[in-house]
Amino acid sequence: MTDGSTGGGAPLIVVVGPTGTGKSDLSLALAERLTGTTGDVEIVNADSMQLYRGMDIGTAKLRPEERRGVPHHLLDVLDVTEEATVARYQPTARQAIRNILDRGKTPVLVGGSGLYVSSVIYEFDFPGTDPVIRQRLEDELAAVGPGMLHRRLTVIDPTTAERVGPHNGRRIVRALEVAEMTGDAPSAALPDEPTPWHPSVILGLRAPREQLVERLDRRVDRMWADGLVAEADALRQAGIERGVTASRAIGYAQALAQLSGELSADEARAQTAALTRRYARRQVSWFKRYPHAHWLDYDDPRLVDHALRLIAEHQAP
Repeated sequence: MTDGSTGGGAPLIVVVGPTGTGKSDLSLALAERLTGTTGDVEIVNADSMQLYRGMDIGTAKLRPEERRGVPHHLLDVLDVTEEATVARYQPTARQAIRNILDRGKTPVLVGGSGLYVSSVIYEFDFPGTDPVIRQRLEDELAAVGPGMLHRRLTVIDPTTAERVGPHNGRRIVRALEVAEMTGDAPSAALPDEPTPWHPSVILGLRAPREQLVERLDRRVDRMWADGLVAEADALRQAGIERGVTASRAIGYAQALAQLSGELSADEARAQTAALTRRYARRQVSWFKRYPHAHWLDYDDPRLVDHALRLIAEHQAP
């Protein structure tokens, strides 16, 4: 175990699913319906890019006035120059959940970053880091690019290679580092039958592929219309181009490339849409591994009622 379970108390409600399925809306509706007010439910963010201050439009982060008075945790906790890591996130999120439970309230974990969610709800440890191995792999990444390293990862661990994708150099390097340090496949960190950290009810939102693609494409167009490029330009003053993680975020990397003249506006939007669709496919594959998730249709008119019934069944003696 990484840092000990919480023991008894209310179950942890977990809302997962691919980008664009309405996880935030469901979490807020549950918060209101579970108590009749918003005082007894608190939400913990599990979207790795919503950890960053100033990265709002491209992450679909709820503005404070949109949160309906529900307390939210782990939003806007990192500068864009800092590196977001799941090993750092796990203990922080678990402590937030413990604090909510200690106050006699119900925590709701919401997000689409699969490894971040898994790090909270299941028991597994993260290997540390070896600065020598890391530096060697980082130097190799700079010299030959992510493609060659991804091919090496595919040989070692096809599951992780497919999940990470061929373009995320930082995660490819980390996976290769773990494999070299442990002598095992990085995907072994999450077993087929994971052990829960705390009693949880997992609600997964799903959408037919063609509908999801349409929603994601509209979302990208809306990001540009809402001012993502201007937001990215402001974040340059905060140092986003020095950020290992933030600068590579889908949408922001393309907006920065548009600002630098590397991409036209149309090219930046098209690339963002393609990467978002690919990311959503990886999210679906990841969350399908959860053995006890309850899958709900994102557009079900009785979605909240069905979710509440599942929560009540989980709480029943």
